[in-house]
Amino acid sequence: MHYLGFELRNNLFVAPMAGVTDRPFRQLCKKLGAGLAVSEMVTSNSLLYGSAKTRRRADHTGEVEPIVVQIAGADPAMLAAAARYNVERGAQIIDINMGCPAKKVCNVMAGSALMQNERLVAQILEAVVKAVPEVPVTLKMRTGWNRENKNAPRIAKIAEECGVRAIAIHGRTRADQYRGEAEYDTIALVKTRVKIPVIANGDITTPEKAKFVLDYTQADGVMIGRAAQGRPWLFREIEHYLKTGAILPAPTFAEIHAILREHLTDLYAFYGEETGVKIARKHIGWYTKGIPGAARFRQWMNQLDGIEAQLAATDEFFLSQPANDAIPFMEAA
Repeated sequence: MHYLGFELRNNLFVAPMAGVTDRPFRQLCKKLGAGLAVSEMVTSNSLLYGSAKTRRRADHTGEVEPIVVQIAGADPAMLAAAARYNVERGAQIIDINMGCPAKKVCNVMAGSALMQNERLVAQILEAVVKAVPEVPVTLKMRTGWNRENKNAPRIAKIAEECGVRAIAIHGRTRADQYRGEAEYDTIALVKTRVKIPVIANGDITTPEKAKFVLDYTQADGVMIGRAAQGRPWLFREIEHYLKTGAILPAPTFAEIHAILREHLTDLYAFYGEETGVKIARKHIGWYTKGIPGAARFRQWMNQLDGIEAQLAATDEFFLSQPANDAIPFMEAA
């Protein structure tokens, strides 16, 4: 796929997820079939640039290009400065967050709360595009503020006029949070209103669903978030299905164990032992979802401290499973 001056492996994107899409996760998803991965949301507050969390989120060492950094905030000047800051540190695409429904983000009028103020949206987009003319600027948003105010088509047009180069749309409103089912009619409508690429997001959990959404919306690509938690191989499954129409066999327990082991090693190296072990717990929980005995294992594993103990427990759990059997599919929450 040719996208904003880059040749991508395909049109499958990893959605930005706070606390999830760190560098180890992005690299793993790209290795297992994703064409592009967006970073965790990075603050536009310059007072936090020096924090360990922000520095880690701006660390792209060894990452497969293009490097996409998502910035969040509500002040045009601060977002423009954040865009410049991240481009100076290697970002090749700047993505603006107008999709996050979290209260701590929306309460300061950032994230999807911005969709209520179309004038401010235009000011932000103009400021960021002007600040980093050397790199493409993209936008991630929802269908609207609530179901009575689905203004994504208007904001998409504003974005295009401001010089934004591509848009990703989650098929829910801010008020929906993650409840109910994503709808794709609004995404399909936006696709008819703008000439820039449109990426569809929301409830894409299987290869068949990915094809349905692409066909229904005529979007240029799909963005996958929660369904890839503990299932990073979902990208290769979708890629294969879109190319061949065939479903790949599910990974065996032995393969999942190997993928998880690689992921854990990268997490420990990236975060250090204390933080790495804590971050690893949720990933281990996602990887083991649906496996018999997983609830008891997670309860035990969450009490363990230290890399060696965590790895030993993980090895013991997976080695107790039939190595050549496949993990049962569990629909993403």
